[in-house]
Amino acid sequence: MNNDYQSCVDQILSAWEPKQKEGALKIIQKYGYPQEATASRLIWYNNGVWKRTIVHRDAVSHCFPTLHPDFLEQTIDYRTPLDAFDALAYYDGGVYPDRTKGEVSVFCDKEEMNTLSLNLFHDIVTCKRTVEEARKCYTEIAKNYLLNGISSPYLEQLLFPPQHNTADPDVRYF
Repeated sequence: MNNDYQSCVDQILSAWEPKQKEGALKIIQKYGYPQEATASRLIWYNNGVWKRTIVHRDAVSHCFPTLHPDFLEQTIDYRTPLDAFDALAYYDGGVYPDRTKGEVSVFCDKEEMNTLSLNLFHDIVTCKRTVEEARKCYTEIAKNYLLNGISSPYLEQLLFPPQHNTADPDVRYF
């Protein structure tokens, strides 16, 4: 990574809101400078467990489990069973399974919360928890972490093996 590129990224971040800038700097500190940078987002590929990480300049307000801005998008390969999509829509509006790509993306303001979201997503898909149980568990773990600094394995790493060849191009009709 050359100094001109780093300067460009730093210049981009100078125009961002403080929370998004702070979130981007945390990701840069952990994974290095992004592979792509535009005025509205920074993008990393294959960083850690993530297929893709995007820090967005523009945040979306999200109230579950407490008010926070969603600007950190992280994606993994995951084949979401078709019969789970309805339940997952009730689980968390910041979780987006994509059947065709075979991915699931999560949006929050902290990587730990994205990890928590995906672990509970997987618990729902594998019938380990109901949607209601997952939402309650998410709230308890997030509250303990954000207010008291108490961690959980659900925040620290994905608790299920990575998936591969997850795309579902559907069936051709003509």
